[in-house]
Amino acid sequence: MPRILAFSGSARKDSFNQRLVTIAARAAEEAGAEVTLLNLADYPLPIFNEDLEAEGTPDNALKLKKLFLAHDGLLISCPEYNSSITPLLKNTIDWVSRPIEGEPRLAAYQYKVATLMAASPGALGGLRGLVHVRAILQNIGVTVLPGQVAVGGAAGAFAADGSLKDEKQQASIASLGSGLANYLQRLSD
Repeated sequence: MPRILAFSGSARKDSFNQRLVTIAARAAEEAGAEVTLLNLADYPLPIFNEDLEAEGTPDNALKLKKLFLAHDGLLISCPEYNSSITPLLKNTIDWVSRPIEGEPRLAAYQYKVATLMAASPGALGGLRGLVHVRAILQNIGVTVLPGQVAVGGAAGAFAADGSLKDEKQQASIASLGSGLANYLQRLSD
């Protein structure tokens, strides 16, 4: 059974991107994956720098790294700040990338497969930020699947139950989750 770690790059209460990744996570579970849905707000970290690392890797960085190591795939919903990746998401990627003695370089990202999505109040739905997240992940060894969805007008896109009002968008996000689960299952066969 494939194991998928699902999260968004937002710590905002009622985050559009946390809602979006929740839809994909449910679909991945329905497709047979074991999914761990987390909120990065539960893992506060200082901004990465090597001086802090030399004093000792923060406990939350170690907890997150352990989660990344234990999962085969990543479902990531990526908010866009000023046409790029959020500081929270970049900081998480950076802390998790740090080596622990005896580990291979970028151990938490080796052999991982990711699927990306975004939601934004803007018309492009976070599409510009997805380009940066994709480049970062691919550079550190993650296979990023080509399918992605960006939901524009996110402030009005969600129903009270957390689903997307637009059935086509709802199906597209769900297919990202089930698609990642199916891809990982085929890899393990």
